[in-house]
Amino acid sequence: MTNTAESLFEAQRPSLRALAYRMLGSRAEAEDLVQEAWLRWHAAPQEAIANPPAWLSKVMTHLCLDHMKSARNRREAYVGVWLPEPLVDSAMDFDPGPQARAEYAQEVSIAFMLALERLTPLERAAFLLHDVFDLDFPDVAARLGRNEAACRQLARRAREHVQAHHSRAEVAHQARSDLMAAFAQALHTGDADALATLLAEDASFLSDGGGKATAVSRPLHGALPVAKALAGFAKAWFGTDGQVRMTTVNGLPGAVLSLASGQVVQTMAFRIAPDARGQARIQTIYVTRNPDKLGFVSA
Repeated sequence: MTNTAESLFEAQRPSLRALAYRMLGSRAEAEDLVQEAWLRWHAAPQEAIANPPAWLSKVMTHLCLDHMKSARNRREAYVGVWLPEPLVDSAMDFDPGPQARAEYAQEVSIAFMLALERLTPLERAAFLLHDVFDLDFPDVAARLGRNEAACRQLARRAREHVQAHHSRAEVAHQARSDLMAAFAQALHTGDADALATLLAEDASFLSDGGGKATAVSRPLHGALPVAKALAGFAKAWFGTDGQVRMTTVNGLPGAVLSLASGQVVQTMAFRIAPDARGQARIQTIYVTRNPDKLGFVSA
């Protein structure tokens, strides 16, 4: 393979990885499919490819759609709550590029990823290609092997679902920082009542253990039930020699918890939104404990 062909692929690697992660919700699987796209690119007759970015985008789209067929059965058999594989300190590595649409381009928040999860594979692909990666519908149709009208319908339905299940309420940076500092203090003391005041009344707690690590099997709802669960966890955790590293998880305020040995045992991500009075409150807490999803996470 020529250096030019290799450099063409490397220029598209971030965009391919960004598409695959949003399609699959798994960083590890996204990286695997990028490598598969590389192998197909390496084997293809370069002189016959008039538009390398379009060719690679089409290959990646179909790799993802094929992968999702087999992944569907695994997902249906998944034990407990399913959450996407966390992106710790690395959300920008999955930026689809400067040409992507501003509204959704940077979105890798867990709430957004869960909204995508409700879509059919074709809806997901059409929405991402058009609304995130800024492709015109003729190009979307070429990648999906569907006519343009069908792709418009797929993207429209997907957009309606995403907007219905994923709202983005902005909170000032300082208010978010103050809330997280107060939360850390209350968690450290194990004060359930203090924790409850920092949570939205309809707060949710989702914990993904995948049947391989202890986790809350169903989502918890309500400020006090969530606060009590957090307080119980805190008393157990702070009685060990475990370590906590504050960071970002999928672009959200978050934390990585690890043992003294350096083994990462879970990540936490916090979705913050203003309440009815405009006060910043923690709306949702996402906890990932499945060890299969922590391979890229550093203590």
